[in-house]
Parts: sequence; structure tokens; C-alpha cells
Amino acid sequence: MPCRIVVGLKDGVRDARGERIKAEINHHLGLKLTQVQTLDVYTLDADLNPSEIQAAARGPLSDPVIQQVAIDRPLAHDFDVLIEIGFRPGVTDNIGRTAREAIEYQTGRPFAAGEAVYTSVQYLLSGAIDKAQAEQVASGFLANGLIQRWTILAKDELDASKGVPVSLPRVAAAAEVCVQKINLNVSDAELLQISRDGMLALNLLEMKTLQAHVNDPAVQAKRREKGLGSELTDVELEALAQTWSEHCKHKIFSAKIDYTDEHGNAETIDSLFKTYIVGATRDIRRNLGKDDFCLSVFKDNAGVIKFNDDWSMVFKVETHNSPSALDPYGGALTGIVGVNRDGYGTGMGARLIFNTDVFCFASPFFTQPLPPRLLHPRRIFEGVVEGVEHGGNKSGIPTINGSIQFDDRFAGKPLVYCGTASIMPARLNGKPCHEKQVLVGDHIVMTGGRIGKDGIHGATFSSEELHEGSPVTAVQIGDPITQRRMFDFLIIARDRGLYNSITDNGAGGLSSSIGEMAEDTGGLELHLDRAPLKYPGLQPWEILISEAQERMSLAVPEKNLTAFMQLAREMGVEATDLGQFTDSGYYHCLYKGETVCCLDMEFLHGGVPQMQILARWENKGHREPSIAGRDLQADLLGLLGRLNICSKESVVRRYDHEVQAGSVVKPLTGVANDGPSDAAVYRPLFDSFEGIVTAHGICPSYSDIDTYHMMACAIDEALRNYVAVGGNIEHVAGLDNFCWCDPVESERTPDGAYKAAQLVRANKALYEYCVAFGVPLISGKDSMKNDYQIGDTKISIPPTVLFSVIGKIDDVRKAVTMDVKTPGDLVYLLGSTADELGGSEYYRMCGELGANVPRVDAQRAYSLYKTVNQAQDKGLLRSCHDLSDGGLAVSLAETAFAGGFGIQADLSRVAVRGELSDAALLFSESQSRLLVSIKPESRSAFEALFAGCDCALIGEVTAEPMLSLSRGGKPLIETTNDQNKEAWQAPLREL
Repeated sequence: MPCRIVVGLKDGVRDARGERIKAEINHHLGLKLTQVQTLDVYTLDADLNPSEIQAAARGPLSDPVIQQVAIDRPLAHDFDVLIEIGFRPGVTDNIGRTAREAIEYQTGRPFAAGEAVYTSVQYLLSGAIDKAQAEQVASGFLANGLIQRWTILAKDELDASKGVPVSLPRVAAAAEVCVQKINLNVSDAELLQISRDGMLALNLLEMKTLQAHVNDPAVQAKRREKGLGSELTDVELEALAQTWSEHCKHKIFSAKIDYTDEHGNAETIDSLFKTYIVGATRDIRRNLGKDDFCLSVFKDNAGVIKFNDDWSMVFKVETHNSPSALDPYGGALTGIVGVNRDGYGTGMGARLIFNTDVFCFASPFFTQPLPPRLLHPRRIFEGVVEGVEHGGNKSGIPTINGSIQFDDRFAGKPLVYCGTASIMPARLNGKPCHEKQVLVGDHIVMTGGRIGKDGIHGATFSSEELHEGSPVTAVQIGDPITQRRMFDFLIIARDRGLYNSITDNGAGGLSSSIGEMAEDTGGLELHLDRAPLKYPGLQPWEILISEAQERMSLAVPEKNLTAFMQLAREMGVEATDLGQFTDSGYYHCLYKGETVCCLDMEFLHGGVPQMQILARWENKGHREPSIAGRDLQADLLGLLGRLNICSKESVVRRYDHEVQAGSVVKPLTGVANDGPSDAAVYRPLFDSFEGIVTAHGICPSYSDIDTYHMMACAIDEALRNYVAVGGNIEHVAGLDNFCWCDPVESERTPDGAYKAAQLVRANKALYEYCVAFGVPLISGKDSMKNDYQIGDTKISIPPTVLFSVIGKIDDVRKAVTMDVKTPGDLVYLLGSTADELGGSEYYRMCGELGANVPRVDAQRAYSLYKTVNQAQDKGLLRSCHDLSDGGLAVSLAETAFAGGFGIQADLSRVAVRGELSDAALLFSESQSRLLVSIKPESRSAFEALFAGCDCALIGEVTAEPMLSLSRGGKPLIETTNDQNKEAWQAPLREL
């Protein structure tokens, strides 16, 4: 008999969760609640006796010091309306799983099949509210209807003896297992309808390619040998759709592009990826020669570079945009735990050392009406932040670098970038650890979580824009604790040499992971009925492509299978033998001994037809605005409060950056540990002072003028952040993450040719500037359908590239932070300033765009960054801070208030290019500039070192905490640190 355990705070204990929810409901929904109380509910659907239930309630499920419990009776009192929210059937319930494990440990016996613990939360609302308003609170604020269900009761409807009725979200078994056959010998219109109905995301050319393939007499003969008919099964069609999806195949980056620039010059580009990304890395590695530090690029889950003779660095950054638009918490959580699996699943396996994250949102204070299916940006903000927090913190992995960008066009789809760095031995068991190889006869073993309907069609869904039919099943919720246990097991299995190859179950699930691993041998035999399921009722095609989380696939040789399985049992990790890798040439899947899929490996992986894309660049005729007579001091305070500049401390503090004890330069720094660090420095080995530096650049606002310069600026921003803290400019690698609106011209995207041209220009800049800086690209990702379209409403994101870098600092003790240190220190500006306000935060604040987008001189920048490294090595720099959003004035203000001292500066000494207005001098976002401070006694050595560079002594650090800026005796700005810091900290303080 199921029972309910309700846990609440004792009288007099502050309910902080309830107070926060009350404030947010009143603020955002305009209600006048006087109190919100919260209660946790555990529904035990298991054969437990009364004493065991009592022990669970007063043991693992509650804290007897501050909490009280009730079993099969209500705790709710003093309320007007009760809302109880729990998960829908089949949705991952991490707290429920942990509660079940705790009870199993306490009772000393496992739950039987089908037994579970389900969790929910009761919200007791008091004040001027009725049930209709409570429905609005539940559906629009507290819950996400895709994954959660709720019950609403007025106080007079609650059973005083039993409480809320017991409701068990069991998954009802689906219809009997049935493999469908799909007739592709139909009209073109019907082929497209099959793709749409099945959420296959295949275009007409691709569907006709499948049609022609299955009609090939040789193919049909082979199918008859395997007991298959002339029609594709649903298992085969789904496997092909997943493998050929934009998410997995990167068809746009592999397309043949007919590009014409604004002068009418035409060229054909055969694969952006091979031409510009692979091409850049090839050319850079050739130039590096014997100093080449790249070990594995573009052929594994993540890139690998050399750290030292004994260890290698692994880095990957992924996006999880589409799922985060539907369920921000689950989408973001699976984003971070998914990229963790990428890091571990590289080579023979790598120990995870830190996470990074970058988010792009619409304003959380968005007030415009939202189209159907869009969550409010604040809901997305809070859900994404919490999802990545739970994924990282509960995995015991520090989050050490990140940022947040705001633009209301991200209301259509948020961008959620999650990155992970790992470290692996240079050699393991006598072989390079970054290499792996599946051998014929190896067993296909899946470890970790079980398979459910969550994540079905995730790969194909993320290959399309958000629309009316976007699938609920694409939503997943990760389980970081189960995943961490799996990693702990796998690192031991790796060191014992128990497997030959490993990869993660990400997009496409088993279909993708096993299909890719089988390319080593040329075939596979996979038994889908052996796969462990969360609940019965999954069809074979669902088992194959489900992206249910916490799973890794391995190739385990026969001789090691028993030892591998025994170790898994000892460490409480589920591992299942699903079949073998073969050299048959076929992707062969069976269900209960019957063939349900037999696809030619070569066709599966190489049969997708190459896309043909038109790209036409246009000069949009942007003009510089005329802005004069503004209050520059007020403008500085306004800029400090802009969402793209202001403090993100309320978010940063939610992430653990100290776990594993390796962080050296942390996300926040300065005298009060609340100044904005430019990059992160991490010490991965406690017997060495060698460190890893990571940073990033992202500037989507420049895309509105020219994506070429947007890309160049993102690269330069990442590198100057990296160099600012001490990263070695000669030992750094890059990762490009493209997020684009649909660049394929169609009736739904009439401007596709221009968007494709924007993509081409960004890739040209990526090649040219990476080669100029000598930064090889080791990994990356593209997400190409970041649009919302329902009816006539279309919202497209601004073309956005996150450029992340990772590299080395030889001695973390020489790392430099951005805050000034001592009164009397001299302040220098490195680099030159031009009238480059186009796309800047200053122009945006003024309601303008402009034309003069910042441009990067890579040769001068590279020379400057090398000299900065020399100054850091000599110990000359007391502080170093990059100039980016908001320009010089913002950088000066941040440097001053982070250090707790003032800065007095005469900006007439700044090296400039051309005539600059006061506003341009203060707020231009010219690239490749760094603000540094030094001891007065270091002046001669410093200036001698920077001879030949743009290097201007503009002021000094003062004891009085004031920012005093002038230009040749003309006062420009006179503010206190307190004023500047309050303006900078206030906007997002309460989020």
C-alpha cells in the first residue's frame, strides 16, 4: 500500500524557499500573497512495514532538528490555496531515486521491480488568491507542464485526516512491441509528410536518397537474407534520421556553398568545416613543426593537447539550446552532464577537472507579450542557471569560468554553452591515452543509467526550429550522482585496461554511440531487447535512439568481460552486454532474436547527400549616428548597470569553484572577492605549479554590422582575457561554437542567402585570425536552427560564436588578477583606441547601432600579447584587465572598485587612431587593449620592454576610492567606487 511522508519546517524556523517564491509571485504576477509555506512530499510505492516507514521518515528523509514529519496525514495548515507539484510519469526524479537508495541502505534490501519513491512539493499560499489564480501560479510560474503535474486544493477541500490524495506517476505500459514498416514508394509530398510526422528532420532530397537506396536490387537481396522486407523498418528509418541529422552530421558546415560578396565576386566553398576549421588547424600545425602541441583534433568527443611530458589536456564545449527552450532546468542540466561525458569519453578516458558555462538570454525583465510555447525569459534564466548548478556541483566538478549575454532576440531560443576540461595520462598501459581502437569481437557494453522515453528525437529536434510540433519527449533530466558513480567506476576500469574504447551516449543514444564506434571494425550486432529500461513499453526504435542520460558505451574484449562486469557490480554501477562489434559491413540490430534493422555501414555514415546552399553578402548601409551633449558621468553609471556589463555575482556564487581545490584565479577576485576576473587559472596537479588557463570571447552584437569582425573580435577577446591572467600565447588552442539562425533559403527563411553569407564571412575570419595568432582549433560544435517560428511569428537569434581557449601557464604563482593593488602604482593602457563604437554597449544604450565595428590587427595584437607574457614572467605587472564591453571607462571603474582604491587618469595620453570625441575615447570598444598597473620602481624596465608597442602611462592608483578621469585638464568623470560598484552590482543582485 503506497504511503505519503510529508516533511516541513518546525514552527519558528524560517522558510527561505517560501519567502523567495512569495516575493517572486507578488512581483511578477501582481498578486498580494501574505505567506508561502513549502512542504516536501515523498510517496513510497514499496512493500515496507510501518517501522521501516517510520525509520525512513525520521532518518534520511528529514532533519529532526528543524523539521517535522507526518505519515499519511497532512502537515498543511494556515493557508488559502494548496498547490502540489510533482513529475509526470517517466520523468527522471533524482531526489526520489536518492531517497529510494537511502531506504534500501537502511532496510538492507533492494526495492522490487516496479517499486519507487516519488517526490513532490506542496506550496501553501495565503492571501488574496483563488483557485483560478492558483492555476496561473502553477502553470505559469511554479511548474513546467511538459514534465510536471499539479493538484490545486482550496483549504476547505483538503481532507483533514488524509491530506492530498495519493497519486502515483507510474508509467503505464504502452502497446505491444511492434516494428512498423515504412513504405517510401510514395509521392514527394508524402515523403515530406513522413519526415514531418516522424520528427525526422530530413529534407526531400534526403528522403528520395533513402527511397532510391531501399529500391536498389542488391540492397533488397541483402535484406531478404536477414529476413527483412523491401520496406525500411521504423528502427532503420529512425537510425538513419538520427545519423543524418544536422546535429550529428553538420550538413550545413559540410555543404557546397555558392558565395558572392558585395562586389559580385563569386566562389564555391566545398565544406566550411574542411576549408576553414580543419584548414586553419592544418596550416597552424605545419607552422608549429616540432613545437606542435596538438594530440587529437576533430576525431573524438573532445580535443586533446599536450600539458607536459606526463599529462594531456582535454577540452570540449557543447550547446543544449533546443531542450533548454522547452525545459530550462532539464535541458541545461543534461547540457553540463552531457559535455562531462564527452570529456570522460575522449581517448581511453580523462579525469574531469573543471566546467565552464556561457548563457545567452533575453532580459529577465522582459515585459512584451510572448508567442505560444515560449517560456518567460526569467523562467529560462532561473531554470538554466539552476540546471547547470545542479549538474556541476552534484558531480563534484568546479565551475571556474563563464559569462552571460543578453539580447531580447534570445527569447526565441536561449543559447546554453557548457564546457568541460579534463586531464589524462600521456601514456596508459604502454600506449598513448588519447588513442583508442575497437577490435572485431569486442563486446558492446552499456554502463550507467537506464533507457526511457526521455530524449527521444533530441538529435532531430535540435536540427529544427522551435515550432508547434516540437516533441515533449526531447526533454531530459540528468542524474549527476549516478553519472559520478559511473565515472568513478570507469576510471578504475580504464587504469586496469579492461576496455579498448569508450564513448558517451549523447545525441541519438545507442544509435549514435555504437554506430560511430563500429566504424573502427565495419559492423555491429546489437540486441535491443537486452537493454535495461526504466519501465516497460518502449518500442525497439525508441530503445535505439533514446538519449536518456548517464550512459556510456564501451568496447570490452572477451577476455576482460567477466572482470569488467564484476567491478561494475562491486561499485554499484549497472553494466549490460548488448552484443558485439563485427566486420560484417552492416549495422545490424535485433529484438528477441529477430532482425529489426540491417543497414549498410557505408551508406549509413556516408550516404547523406551534400547540401547546396546559396550565400549572398549584402552591404546593409549602416551609418554612424550623431551623439553629442550627453552626460558622460551618467553614461558610465548607465553602462555599468547594463545587463551585458553588470555583475553576475548572484549567478557565480551558486557554482562551486573550489571543489577539487585547484582553482587559482577564480571567477571573482579583488579585495572583497567580487571583481570580474578576465579568465580562470587552474592547477590540476598538486606536485607541480604548472597550470591551465581558460577564457572565452563572445560578442553577438557586432553581428548586426558584420559577422567577419564579430568573429575576429571574439577570437581577440578570448586571447586577451587568456593573456591577461598569464596564459602563454604560444601554447593555446581554440574551440569554436557556432550558433546560427537558419541559413538555408526557403519560403520560411527568405533571407537565408544573407544569413549563409554571414556564416561564410565568420568562417573566413576564423581561419584568418586563428592562423595569424597561431591558435589551432581542436574541437567545436555548431547549432544551426536557432529560430522560433509559429504562424507568422519568427524570432531568430543574432548570429553568435563562442570562441573558447585553453592553454598553459608555466607557474601559477605568476598569475595576474585584474584589481589594482597599492596606491602610487602607475596605470598604463596597452593598445590603441579608435572611433569604433559600432555595435557597442554605449550605442545600444543610446538606441543606436552604428557602422564602425571594432577591427582586429592580429599582427600588432600578437606582438603585444607576447610582450605582456614577458612582463608577467619578469613579475612587472601588479594588475592586468582587458577592455571589452563599455571600453576604457568601464575597465578603469572595474579595476578600481575591485581593488578598493581609486584611479586618477588623464586620457589625453591614450594612443589614438584618428580624431576621437570624449565619448569615443571613454566608451569605444577597440580590441587588443589591456589596462595594467605596475610599481613605480618598475617603470624603466616596463617601458623598455614595451618600446615599440602602443603603451601609454595614463595615471596612477590613489588611496582615495575615486575614479577621476580628465582629458588634458578637462574633467570628464568624477565618481566614487561606491557609486560605480552599486551601479554595477544592483541590476541582477536579487536573481
